[in-house]
Amino acid sequence: MPHQSDLDDEWDDDEAQGFQAAEEDEEGTVPCPHCRRQIYEDAERCPHCGNYLSVEDAPFQARPWWFIVGFVICVAIVVGWILRG
Repeated sequence: MPHQSDLDDEWDDDEAQGFQAAEEDEEGTVPCPHCRRQIYEDAERCPHCGNYLSVEDAPFQARPWWFIVGFVICVAIVVGWILRG
């Protein structure tokens, strides 16, 4: 029958191997800036929350038509105000 200290030594070795494997898995990962979960460094999107990691990776999204119309109206009002004054 194994002695208790022998069992403790075996447990410590198994535990150390588990920690070592966890450290190897974490190499090459960084926390997502949005959800803080571990993701691969070269990922474009977080597989957990779906957000893009940088502005460069996100696809171009056109402004809605009402935003453009509102901007043009604001510019027209400012230009008219300047020319009247």
